Amino acid sequence: MQVRVLGSGAGGGFPQWNCACASCEGLRRGRLSAQPRSQSSIALSDDGERWLLVNASPDVREQINRTPALWPRRAPRHTPIGAVLLVDAQIDHVTGLLSLREGPRLHLYCTEPVAADLRQGFPLLKMLEHYCGVTHHPVTADGNPFAVAAVPGLTLRALAVPGKAPPYSPHRHDPHPGDNVALVAEDRRGARLFYAPGLGGITSALIQEMTAADCLLVDGTFWTNDEMAQRGCGNNDAASMGHLPQSGPGGMIERLSGLHKPRKILIHINNTNPILDDDGAERRQLAEAGIELAYDGMEIAL
Repeated sequence: MQVRVLGSGAGGGFPQWNCACASCEGLRRGRLSAQPRSQSSIALSDDGERWLLVNASPDVREQINRTPALWPRRAPRHTPIGAVLLVDAQIDHVTGLLSLREGPRLHLYCTEPVAADLRQGFPLLKMLEHYCGVTHHPVTADGNPFAVAAVPGLTLRALAVPGKAPPYSPHRHDPHPGDNVALVAEDRRGARLFYAPGLGGITSALIQEMTAADCLLVDGTFWTNDEMAQRGCGNNDAASMGHLPQSGPGGMIERLSGLHKPRKILIHINNTNPILDDDGAERRQLAEAGIELAYDGMEIAL
C-alpha cells in the first residue's frame, strides 16, 4: 500500500491567511523552524497507478500539482484519481470537490449523513451535477469491509468515531453515527492503515483497531483543550469542535502510549498548535513518546 500525505494541516492550513499568532507570524518572518502545511488530505494506492483521494481539501489543485503520481499521463485529459472518499463533511475536507469538476464523473464514497449534508446544508453534490456529475457510493460506518474499484487491491472499512457534524449541518448539535468516520485500509499482504483526522474521543473498540494497525494517521489538531483562547484566536475549545487534544490526562499522547506495533503519526494540525515548532518542547515530548508529525509530501509505504 502506498500512502501520500497531500496536506497535513487543519482548516486554514499553516500559516492561516488571517492569523498573526506567534506560530503563523514566526513562520512568515523566518523566526520559527517549521514547515508550511496545506489542509489535510491523503491519497492511497495499491499499485502506484490508480489512486483513491481521501478528503478533498480546498488546496487540492496545488496538492495534485506537486504530487507527480497524481499527474495526468495517458491522454490530453486524464487523472489517476479514480475515486474520492470522505471521512466527514467538514469544509476543509469537501470544498476541493469543486476543483475536480473539470474531470470525469466523480465516484464519491461517503456515509449517508455526509451525503445528506452535501445535498442540503452545503449542496455541493447538486452543484457538481451541472459539471462532472457525481455517483454516490454509500458507505456504512459499521466496520464492514467494502471495495473501491479504483484500488482493487485494498479492502476498506469505515468506523463511526466521536465527533461533530460541520457547523452548517442541520444536525450540528444532534450527532448521527457516520458524521465522522475513521478509515481502515488493508492490502492483500495484510498491511493496515488507520486514518482518523478528526477524533473527539477514543473508545475501547477504536483502541483495538489502532492496536492492529501498522500505521496510524490520527487527529493532531490541538495540544490543549483551550489552545485557541490561550493564543487569542477564538473561544472554541477542542472538545466543542470534536477533537481530542494531545496533552493532559486522557489526551492523545496518553491514549497512544500503550500501542507498540503501529507507527504513530499526527495529522490535521491546527496553526495554533505548538508542536509545529520543530525545536519546541512540545515537539520533543512527542518524539519521546514515539509520535511523529505528518508533513505535506510525506510518503508512507506499508
